[in-house]
Amino acid sequence: MKARALCLAGPTASGKTAVALAFARLLAPVQPVEIVSVDSALVYRGMDIGTAKPSAAERAEVPHHLIDILDPAQAYSAASFVTDAQRLIGDIAARGALPLLVGGTMLYFKALREGLDALPGADAEIRRQIDAEATLQGWPILHAELARVDPATAARLAPADAQRIQRALEVWRLTGRPLSAWHGAAARGAGSVGALPLVSLEPASRAWLHERIATRFDAMLAAGFVDEVRALRTRADLHAGLPAMRCVGYRQAWQALEAGRLEGLRETGVAATRQLAKRQLTWLRSMAARQVIGCDAPDAVAGAVQALLEAWQAG
Repeated sequence: MKARALCLAGPTASGKTAVALAFARLLAPVQPVEIVSVDSALVYRGMDIGTAKPSAAERAEVPHHLIDILDPAQAYSAASFVTDAQRLIGDIAARGALPLLVGGTMLYFKALREGLDALPGADAEIRRQIDAEATLQGWPILHAELARVDPATAARLAPADAQRIQRALEVWRLTGRPLSAWHGAAARGAGSVGALPLVSLEPASRAWLHERIATRFDAMLAAGFVDEVRALRTRADLHAGLPAMRCVGYRQAWQALEAGRLEGLRETGVAATRQLAKRQLTWLRSMAARQVIGCDAPDAVAGAVQALLEAWQAG
């Protein structure tokens, strides 16, 4: 009995795409592989360079899903992902192929494997109030407020992580309970597909990952990332508060263009991406039953492919 689906996770710039494609090529004579993206930024059309979206050639070689499915003006959630991923896992398996879930949005992995918490829905008025406060005071001040009412959540968020700070404060103001108290609530498990095998790419050296992040950001800038964001800014329906425009890199480029100063973009973009990688690694370390492969090892790709193969064989 072979595995019905596999998961490959890791922080940004850890080499997930190379591993996924190598595994798909290896398994192709026995079973075709289809990749399901687990990435909250890859869902958006027109956001290609700054998301390091798989190339057209890579997507032609191996089918990819949950890429370019939404306009940047739209929102996507963990609940939406779970619904889409469950459907795709069934459809791919029905075709006799293996679903390989690949990405770095750890909340999506956790929601799919363990189910969703019973969180309250969004409240537009409270979000408007929080945004107005942030405009006047800045997100670090709101982060400090969050630290007073929900220190556990604040500890894992950067002071400028607007989207997550807003959500955590929204939950507190709606319910009087910290967001951290909702995790593990009674509804946990709703929508779960179970503990799918998870191979995790994690560096032994944080400096190695930092260098990879800087190199990749430089490549994005050279490929025209600023022009990509400049084109998005011409749309009247897009603004800095949208989830798509809060993605790491896009937020910093938007702010630099708005200020008319691109000189410090590389530094702020690299720093923000490093913070993202730190949060991703924190998430990964909290996830049970993962097999860790050192992504900075000389044989990292071969080791990760072998781990996926063994997980597939174990079923």
